[in-house]
Amino acid sequence: MKTKKENKYILDATKIYWHQERIKKWEKGERIAPITIDMALTRACNYGCHFCYARLQENDRFDIKKEHIDNFLEDCAQMGVKAISLVSDGESSLSPIYEHTIIKGSQLGISMAAATHGYNTRYEALQRILPHLTYLRVNISAGEPKRYAEIMGVKESHFHQVIQNIKDMVEIKKKNNLDVTIGMQMVLMPEDADQVIPLAKIGKEIRPDYLVVKHTSDSEDGKLGVDYSKYSQLTHILEEAESYSDDEYQVSVKWSKINAEGKRSYQRCYGPPFQIQISGSGLVAPCGMLFNERYSRFHIGNITQQRFKDIVNSDRYWEVMNHLSSPNFDAQTMCGSLCLQHKVNEFLDGYKKGEIKLEKPTGTPPNHLNFI
Repeated sequence: MKTKKENKYILDATKIYWHQERIKKWEKGERIAPITIDMALTRACNYGCHFCYARLQENDRFDIKKEHIDNFLEDCAQMGVKAISLVSDGESSLSPIYEHTIIKGSQLGISMAAATHGYNTRYEALQRILPHLTYLRVNISAGEPKRYAEIMGVKESHFHQVIQNIKDMVEIKKKNNLDVTIGMQMVLMPEDADQVIPLAKIGKEIRPDYLVVKHTSDSEDGKLGVDYSKYSQLTHILEEAESYSDDEYQVSVKWSKINAEGKRSYQRCYGPPFQIQISGSGLVAPCGMLFNERYSRFHIGNITQQRFKDIVNSDRYWEVMNHLSSPNFDAQTMCGSLCLQHKVNEFLDGYKKGEIKLEKPTGTPPNHLNFI
């Protein structure tokens, strides 16, 4: 049943339109702070998902410690960073400063969020962090224990624990009347389409706020072997999954990226100044696709060795940003498929070409506004 709440969460678009003051400063050539930062607190992970892009992102490892994160968060608050999502290239819940980072960031006025496989964080810890999160998203790419173990690279028992943890998240949210959004995400490889409907049904049973089904990103040389042409054969399955939506549970497919077959409509990369990524090693780079050591010419600094405000204000930072938005860079041939900044890039490319006008936004601002 389609309902008025179907688009409560914008999961397949960008919210940068609501941050026009930052766009206008950028257009004038000012050195702006990112609106959203996507980062990890560690490169480590105790799962072995066969679709994982992080294994293509190896770089020199440094430990992000409490003193580093405190300096980083204070710099972000001072500079005007609006949101930080603990996603990126590692399982941040394995870090000893996971809870501290979420709580301190929230107390500094930054919107905080996290994506996780959902296995490590149990009831008591959830009670501590959920009041400080805008959203907590569980990456769960199967709806049956046996297939979960195969796809996610763990024991079947992990599936049952994760489901229980999601139930606990939902219970804590309702019991304490929290604003946090509880989501589930399926990273879909075409060969795992048999798990879309079982997962949609489980979501309807355990009642997170949403389930999003997204494509798998691949490197520019196709190291993960994603056959993007096969997504078009899954339309009926994905449409059926969305039919499980109701007033309080939204199933959304990232149609625009799935239908794009890994292709981009733009050449210039404008997104990183607005939405940058930081590796679990502390490395600052324009995006996760450039974390690997072979892309060191795009590496800007490391928050374990420098203050973040100094990195963003450095000539090196803006040399890299300006190169990505110049005719010397072509996102269609020099990037992996459909990155974090893809929707932001589409918007800014249209704006630069005069196809999109900046008019005052009308209506109710979307949820999670600072996560562009």
